[in-house]
Amino acid sequence: MIFNFGSINIDYSYRVPYFVRPGETLESNQYNVGLGGKGVNQSLAIARAKGAVSHWGRVSSTDAWVAHELESAGVVVKDIELTTEPSGHAIIQIDSYGENAILLFSGANHGFTQERMMALIAQTAPGDTILIQNECNGLDQLIPLAVSHGCKVIFNPAPMTLQVSSLPLDQCELLFFNRTEAAALLDVPVESSAADLLKCCKELLGDVEVVLTLGSEGAWYQRSSETLFQPALKVKAIDTTAAGDTFVGYFLAARQAGLMPSRCLQRATAAAALAVQKLGAASSIPMVEEVDGFIYQNSHG
Repeated sequence: MIFNFGSINIDYSYRVPYFVRPGETLESNQYNVGLGGKGVNQSLAIARAKGAVSHWGRVSSTDAWVAHELESAGVVVKDIELTTEPSGHAIIQIDSYGENAILLFSGANHGFTQERMMALIAQTAPGDTILIQNECNGLDQLIPLAVSHGCKVIFNPAPMTLQVSSLPLDQCELLFFNRTEAAALLDVPVESSAADLLKCCKELLGDVEVVLTLGSEGAWYQRSSETLFQPALKVKAIDTTAAGDTFVGYFLAARQAGLMPSRCLQRATAAAALAVQKLGAASSIPMVEEVDGFIYQNSHG
C-alpha cells in the first residue's frame, strides 16, 4: 500500500486566450469545476494504474463528495478528515497553447497537527511507502517521523518553495523533479542540461533515487551510477494540468508492481502523454487500459 499524505483541492478552471496581465480584465470562454490538488491527482493516478493507495488528507465537510469520488476510483479514503475549514482550492488559467497558470489557496491542506501526523504514521509498518508533495503543512516533522518508523518516503517537491531546501531530502528514497523545480533547488540556471541537473542532484543528494521530467525532452532516472532515459511521445498538448501528477502516479504503481525503472519510465511517460491531450486535472488522468493500448500502438507503429 502507498500512503499518500496529500492535498485535496477544488479546481476552478478558465480557458483564456492568454494569461491575464496586471490591471487587465480578461474574458474566459470556458469554465469548469473539478477535483484537483497534487495529492489527489497522484492518488487517482495510482488507483487508475491499478496500484494500491490510501489517501491521507483534509477537506471541508461541504465538499464531502470528494471522498466518494476518490473511493469510487479505488482509493482508500478512511483517513480523509472532514473539517469546518474551507477546502484548498485552485484558480487555473489555461491558455491557447495548453499551458497553465495557477493561483493556489491551501485551506484545510495546511491544518495537519503533529498529533494527527503521528496517528497516521502509527498505522504503517516498516517498509511501507509514504508519498508526499509540497501542498500540505508539516513536512519537516513528517519526513523524520516516517523514516524513524521504517517507512520509505517518496517526495515530489511541488510547488517548489524556499523551505524545501531545508527539509531532510537525503532521508527520502526517491525524489521527482521537473526542470523548474530541480533548477530552483540546485540553484542553477533553468536552461541547464539534463546531464548538469542530474550531476548536481547527485552532488546534493548522494544515492537518493531521482526522476527528472523534462516535458517534450523526455524523462530521466538516476540511482547511484545508473542513469536511464525515456524519450517523450509526440502528441499535441491541450492542457498540461496534472500531467506531472499522472507521471508520478503511474511510475509508482508500476514500481509497486515490481517493474524495472525503465518500464516504470515508459508507463509514466505514456500516461502523461495521454493526460495532456485532455482538459482538466483529475478528469485528464487516463485509465490503465488506455495506457496499455497507447503503449502497444506506439511500439507497433
